[in-house]
Amino acid sequence: MNIGQAAEASGVSAKMIRHYEQVGLLPAARRTESGYRQYGSNEVNTLRFIRQARDLGFSIAEIGELVGLWQNRRRPSRVVKAMAEAHIEALDAKARELLAMKATLEHLVHCCHGDERPECPILDNLAGLDDAAGHAHHQAPAPTSARAGLRKRTQFS
Repeated sequence: MNIGQAAEASGVSAKMIRHYEQVGLLPAARRTESGYRQYGSNEVNTLRFIRQARDLGFSIAEIGELVGLWQNRRRPSRVVKAMAEAHIEALDAKARELLAMKATLEHLVHCCHGDERPECPILDNLAGLDDAAGHAHHQAPAPTSARAGLRKRTQFS
């Protein structure tokens, strides 16, 4: 099948199929005499596997490892389980980080009057004026780690 058919069968876009070939997750496709990529059921199954792993948030490098383990029928399942457990820990850390950012934003929104006044604790926080929300409005400031996380995300996003 051609790349469009493989994309439809696997649920992975043609652009991503080319990318996965480029980064080595998928072997380079066979080519017709006219240069068109050709895929078989093995490649489509691998693309489905990659899509499922991406849907679970695994990185490209982790997916490369998982594909190798999946294709190695003699692999020990403990290796796969350890990878999944490590990924769960990373997801838990990310969830905590997101909740801290949410708590900071909720606090700042609560402190902002949202009216015609120019004072805005949300903008003050983004500008690094940490205590603006707490002191100007007599509220307890948001936890420092959450504010730092918000600043970090804002600076590098």
